[in-house]
Amino acid sequence: MSPQVFEQSIQIKASSVITEECLTDLKLMHRWLNPLVECKPIGIWNTQVGSLSRFTLKIPVLQPSLRSVVAQREPGLIVWEFDGFFKGRDRWECQPTKDGTFLLNRFEFEIPNPLVSWGFNNFAASLTKRDMQAQLKRLKRVAEEVYRLSDQ
Repeated sequence: MSPQVFEQSIQIKASSVITEECLTDLKLMHRWLNPLVECKPIGIWNTQVGSLSRFTLKIPVLQPSLRSVVAQREPGLIVWEFDGFFKGRDRWECQPTKDGTFLLNRFEFEIPNPLVSWGFNNFAASLTKRDMQAQLKRLKRVAEEVYRLSDQ
């Protein structure tokens, strides 16, 4: 089984510090995450290496969840690793530009269960890609709003 990779990027007219804050501040994160996805810390919320959280899909009956751990953290970079019905990494990188920030998101994963993998690939993969692109647009709006409201 080879990993699948969904990668997308967006240019944001906000500093990389503010863009990164949208990834590290749980209240800001909930403004751009899909409303059907709930992120809760396991313990105290932070984004330092080793920090744990749980992402749950709020769909009727099943409510599948992924336990994630911050695997890599540097200024402008956060990598969450997860294990559950998906196994992989979600990498977020804020690259400063003269006009703000270039945000790159790389979601690399495997689905160990063949039945779940078949269902995902046949029914949810294209929806997931579209949602990830919409999520970046929502994150852009939040970061640009926070930037406008800050002292810049």
